[in-house]
Amino acid sequence: MPMHSSLKKRFLTLLCCTLLLPGIGMAEEEDDRRNLDPLEPVNRVIFTFNDTADRYVIRPVAKGYNVVVPKPVRTGIGNFFNNWTYPITIVNSFLQGKFKQGASDTGRFLVNSTIGLLGIFDPATKMNLPEHDEDFGQTFARWGVPQGPYIVIPILGPATFRSGVGLLADTQVNPVTQLNDSSIRAKLVIAWFIESRAALIGPDEALRDAFDPYLFMRDAYLQNRDYLINDKSENDGTFEEEFEDFEDF
Repeated sequence: MPMHSSLKKRFLTLLCCTLLLPGIGMAEEEDDRRNLDPLEPVNRVIFTFNDTADRYVIRPVAKGYNVVVPKPVRTGIGNFFNNWTYPITIVNSFLQGKFKQGASDTGRFLVNSTIGLLGIFDPATKMNLPEHDEDFGQTFARWGVPQGPYIVIPILGPATFRSGVGLLADTQVNPVTQLNDSSIRAKLVIAWFIESRAALIGPDEALRDAFDPYLFMRDAYLQNRDYLINDKSENDGTFEEEFEDFEDF
């Protein structure tokens, strides 16, 4: 799961893409939908499995985490994981030819890893070293690799063939998943997963209220990937005011 940047903000981007631009997904012709999602019958089965697992296991654990762990501690844990998975962004910034951004991303990682006490704090943002969001799925798109069909991965959720392969590549440069000690690695990955899911408690209600949650997630995911690949989420301020409306979640 690509959680190396603020997962909460990424989920809110999904919501905003769908709520503010409903015509993009809903106006597709049926033939286009079949071409986009030829595996829909299988995807829906996996989506139902994921939703059931989330509803009865993952979400309750995440809610309990939010109750037990004070918000300042949760913020520090989230910062820690954002920082120690940030090499994914650094590598992909350079691979996409964004050398100035890559240098800034490297500086951000070094500042937060040292002055920020292993990333628990985020002094880099105050030093005008902003957070970016790059991954191998975006890099492959920049290199001209076709998107491929939409897929739903058990537990991990929506993807395309391109972003799914990118996810495998992400793990190769992710310090958390590359730790040699399997016991520590497993504990960190579980904590990372729970913290990331807990950050979405509240905004995720919009998905549950959707007429067809499967289509909502699919269309929102694909729109969000388009924005990330084309850097619209960074250069187009359309969603920034919308994020402010969700800050209390």
